[in-house]
Amino acid sequence: MATGFPASSGDVLSSAMFNGLVAFTVTTESGATYTVDNDDLYQVLIQTSNAGTKTVTIAPDSTLTAAAVGSAITFINTGAGLLTFAAGSGVTITSAGAVSAAPTLATHKVAQCVRVAANTWRIFGGIA
Repeated sequence: MATGFPASSGDVLSSAMFNGLVAFTVTTESGATYTVDNDDLYQVLIQTSNAGTKTVTIAPDSTLTAAAVGSAITFINTGAGLLTFAAGSGVTITSAGAVSAAPTLATHKVAQCVRVAANTWRIFGGIA
């Protein structure tokens, strides 16, 4: 998670927090499956590297308790296999104007998942 995120009411903006606003924290997930969590919010770039298909599950609001409307999670697929997005229990994912059960991201493509309503995420970017 980027430095200083999430901030709480009454926090004083330090130089480390301010400087952290312009930088992404980069993480790498190499397994065949991954479920997003609160640490993936706020300027985190998740690189996925898997030779086979990788499934990323967007967790429900009961798990992503820090995900306010407008929260974003950014992915880049650096692996040879496709990255497939799956909806967790009660979650709706939309991409390209329609509900999509499993939007996919090819190698070296980037996508951003944005929470647009309760348990509702929109995926933008290089979705196939």
